[in-house]
Amino acid sequence: MATALVAAASPVAAQSVPEDAASQEPDTEVTVTGTRIQQPGLVSNSPITAIDSAEIRLQGATNIENVLNRLPQITPDANENVSNGSDGTARLNLRNLGSNRNLILLNGQRLLPVQANDVNFVPSFLVERVDVVTGGASAVYGSDAISGVVNFVLRKDLNGVLADVQYGFSNHHNDDAARRSLVAASGYQNALSSPIDGQRFDANIAVGKSFADGRGNIMAYFGYREVQPIRQADRDVSACALDPAPPPAAPNTAFTCGGSSNNEFGLFQPLTGPNAGVAFNNTRDGAKTWVPYNSSFRYNYAPLVYFQRNDKRYTAGAFARFEVAPAAELYASFMFMDDRTNSQVAPSALFQGSTFTVNCDNPLLGAQQGQLLCGGAYGTAASQDLFIGYRPVAAPARPRRDDLRHTDFRVTGGIRGEIAQGISYDLNGLFSRVLFNENYQNDIDPVRANRGLQVINVGGVPTCKSVIDNTDKACVPLNVFQYAGLSAESLDYIYSPTFTRGMDKETVLSGTVTADLTSYGVKSPWADQGVAAVFGVEHRRESLVFHADALARQKGTLESRGKFNVTDLFTEIRVPILADRPFAEEFSVTGGYRYSKYSTPAGGVSTYKGEVAWAPIRDVRFRAGYNRAIRGANISELFAAQGLGNISAQDPCAGATPTATAAQCAATGVSAAQYGHIIECPSEVCVAQGGGNPALRPEQADTYTAGVVIAPRFLRRFSLSIDYFDIKVRDYISSIPASLTISQCIETGDPFFCSLFHRDPRNGVLFGEQGYVVSTTLNTGSLKTSGIDVGADYAFDTSLGGFSASFIGTWLKELRNEPLPGLGSYDCVGLFGPTCGQPSPEWRHQARVSWSDTAHIASVSLNWRYIGPTKLTNNTDDPFLTGPAYVLNASLPAYSYFDLALTARVQQNISFRLGVNNLLDKDPPAIAQGLLYSFGNGNTYPGTYDVAGRTFFIGMNAEF
Repeated sequence: MATALVAAASPVAAQSVPEDAASQEPDTEVTVTGTRIQQPGLVSNSPITAIDSAEIRLQGATNIENVLNRLPQITPDANENVSNGSDGTARLNLRNLGSNRNLILLNGQRLLPVQANDVNFVPSFLVERVDVVTGGASAVYGSDAISGVVNFVLRKDLNGVLADVQYGFSNHHNDDAARRSLVAASGYQNALSSPIDGQRFDANIAVGKSFADGRGNIMAYFGYREVQPIRQADRDVSACALDPAPPPAAPNTAFTCGGSSNNEFGLFQPLTGPNAGVAFNNTRDGAKTWVPYNSSFRYNYAPLVYFQRNDKRYTAGAFARFEVAPAAELYASFMFMDDRTNSQVAPSALFQGSTFTVNCDNPLLGAQQGQLLCGGAYGTAASQDLFIGYRPVAAPARPRRDDLRHTDFRVTGGIRGEIAQGISYDLNGLFSRVLFNENYQNDIDPVRANRGLQVINVGGVPTCKSVIDNTDKACVPLNVFQYAGLSAESLDYIYSPTFTRGMDKETVLSGTVTADLTSYGVKSPWADQGVAAVFGVEHRRESLVFHADALARQKGTLESRGKFNVTDLFTEIRVPILADRPFAEEFSVTGGYRYSKYSTPAGGVSTYKGEVAWAPIRDVRFRAGYNRAIRGANISELFAAQGLGNISAQDPCAGATPTATAAQCAATGVSAAQYGHIIECPSEVCVAQGGGNPALRPEQADTYTAGVVIAPRFLRRFSLSIDYFDIKVRDYISSIPASLTISQCIETGDPFFCSLFHRDPRNGVLFGEQGYVVSTTLNTGSLKTSGIDVGADYAFDTSLGGFSASFIGTWLKELRNEPLPGLGSYDCVGLFGPTCGQPSPEWRHQARVSWSDTAHIASVSLNWRYIGPTKLTNNTDDPFLTGPAYVLNASLPAYSYFDLALTARVQQNISFRLGVNNLLDKDPPAIAQGLLYSFGNGNTYPGTYDVAGRTFFIGMNAEF
């Protein structure tokens, strides 16, 4: 309890093992992440950053991923600020190598099936600490531990009641004069001056009881969390979709409120007939008249989109253990989560890309429109194909909502014990199941819309042809030929919800034997401790079944199923060579090996590691390690069906004045007749073809780490760690980003990249049903990252109280991607934008300074988060990254955020906390929507930068 209250106990540490670990009794269980060996006083040779329960509470975190995303080692991934395209989960991305390349553990065991990992499942109020281990750990934990391991260590053996409750909200002062004047000039509504929103409530309780003289313990917990949404309309940065201003402004020099060409007035581009390839738009006055389309018709889709999703989560679980005898302790756990969240985006539309058909004698068609569409065939039964971008936005039109629900179960059980002095075993099993249910609401069914466009006059009444021929008696005619022409009945007809569901299963059976041979004399003559070893076997099975209803399949959602299994044999050995010798307080070596045999694709692969630790004196300890790590493809990568999906990209061959030459565009499949007449991808969103590949080979990685930990005796309670990391992944499983394919084909004309274009043969677009960039899964080139982590902690007491400081920072030396072997590579250090994605600053850090009174009743803590500056990839001279030059967003400045927290102990077992994050209410950077890549939302990167403004919280913790 004191740890949670007294800020003098530094909450962020560079080394996870307690200072007094060496003094603990030999039978005291000490969890050391990064190794399975158990020896008294053992310290991990892997670089570890640990976050304890005090830090979680000081940040007022109800979402554990938000705490971890602040660490400089972690790049934000799926989180609560992702709306369009969200799957409702929260994931971690260690070293920016991908969330699928770090292993998530709970008490040293896998959390959930890897493709369904979701840290929402972790009961954060029970977290004792979180260990973040850098470097491959496949020899210890198996597949997926490429960049490292994140291990959530939960509190054990609660004997009493633990309760924690917290409430919070966000408040932002919207005073960005440039954004507000731009929104007002565009005729849109500005954000409220000082909204209060994003309310959060989190309540948790745990009850535990020890029995049989401490040989047994049972603990149960329950949690409830509710989060209210934040809309983009309520923040200046996101009140309108930002695009570069059109002429007469110089290219890419200023913002304008842009948006989607699928607009509320209605865009029409005939694919056949006398005006094939010409884009028209309904007039704003509601007349049935077409005028040439221009960017002024774009729809501001931003206001209704969620900046922060609403969420409601229930968690429950229980942990039990009972020591029947020293050689047999039974243990088990059960964990449950029901999490339901909604993403919200702009109202649906008859989207460009779907081919619609309008008959030339449609009575809803205006005479001028009919002449432009059909020419001399106007008034006849002839028909024409066309793209339509018509978005009903006025009531009763409704925004699209994606209802995402995850119901997760995890059961573990086993038996462990010591069968002889220093010899112990552990036999256990883990079963987890993730149920996913999705209901996508208020989306327009293009098939029904097409029926509603084929209308004839029956006795003076516009009537669907499908009503007459009895193919769809419910059809309602659609008047899309004027602004606000759709009736409530027609909207009810074309709004069609879709339902999808999936189930991921994982079973892990494991057995280990651990031996500490000290008492048997198997040791070096110059060391006190003996050789320690672990031998084990593990079998893991995973399966996935994903179903979609008929309408979802009709709209392009593909069903998938698959399964695989892997059997591992592994060992780990530690040999202390020197101890308590001159210039060798400690010198030890550790080795590990694992052989994994996969069912899909059939075959075996080896992983191994070697580590060395040397402490010339007690105050200084050097450590170094090498790991060969692997990652086998997950089920989605192996078996996902191929299909089309939206991606953030720009087509350089689109528009009346393409940025690419005719010759460059010809290499992408553009004909001479199409050049200068291709429609731009709506809202800077093109289409890519993705899918799985059962022939994928496991990735392999070589990781090197080396560092030093300094804890001088003359400076008590001070420690400094400096660690170098170097990770290279070969044959990494991925798809070639569409933005990279586009830039490489345009800049180099490489036939490989140019062959990945599949333009719509009718008009050359890169969206819709027939236009896309091929981006399926395969073993590609290599990923490489390297850098240095620096961690420091210091605490001291004075007559004025206790003071403490903690610091963790990362210097990023390299973040290199080789898309295909031999075709060159690009480095994303210090960059952001298309291809590189979220900002990857050269330097990030987090530093906390705290004070507590002499009685340890109250404390004040200030946290400083620093994100270094980055530059836009487009403006580099790297052929992999270069694109249209931007003066706008050419660079993002360094950002500093400050967080303040207060704690007070009102009784021995009751404490309160109060805090505000983003104390100075700093605005996030405004970025043009076409420059955002993965996890971009609301004209910025909300995982990297704070978008809510100031967030306030107040909480109470009690234990009896």
